[in-house]
Amino acid sequence: MGGTNRQRDTTNSAPSLTGPAPGSERRQGFRAVGMAVSKLAAPIVAKRGGGILVRLKAEWGAIIGPDWAAVTWPTALGRDGALKLRTASGAALELQHRAPLLIERINLFFGRQVITRLALVQGPLPLASPPTGPILRPLGPGEVKALHERLSDITDPELRDALARLGRAVIGGDR
Repeated sequence: MGGTNRQRDTTNSAPSLTGPAPGSERRQGFRAVGMAVSKLAAPIVAKRGGGILVRLKAEWGAIIGPDWAAVTWPTALGRDGALKLRTASGAALELQHRAPLLIERINLFFGRQVITRLALVQGPLPLASPPTGPILRPLGPGEVKALHERLSDITDPELRDALARLGRAVIGGDR
């Protein structure tokens, strides 16, 4: 047959997996996924309260004050503006009465109406820290001896131990 022999140009026909194509500005290989992840995650984050809940948790003590922050913790934020608060059981009743004040403080912090109501759930706080007492200095040998001499006349061992702990706290606490 009278066809011509064409040689196939293979330099640009197959895409390169290892680098950019010659004469192309498009780079092949790994790309930053930050934008793609943020586009995928945005609806999920918005559905769960978005950045509002994150900011609430980060600034909780500054928003509602240290007293209430010690006995409450925000756990979820609904689309309808219902903030789910985990509360210590002893504070739930008073918190229920002061809910309008707390809602006002939270909305004032954000500069718009973010919270419409509080949903209280009694239980242990997730970030409850163990109670911390004052740091006491160790007693010197003379102070320990004087304390034991003062407590030597007490016959009840439980009372003597309690008074010894109190004495160590009083003597070790003054600076």
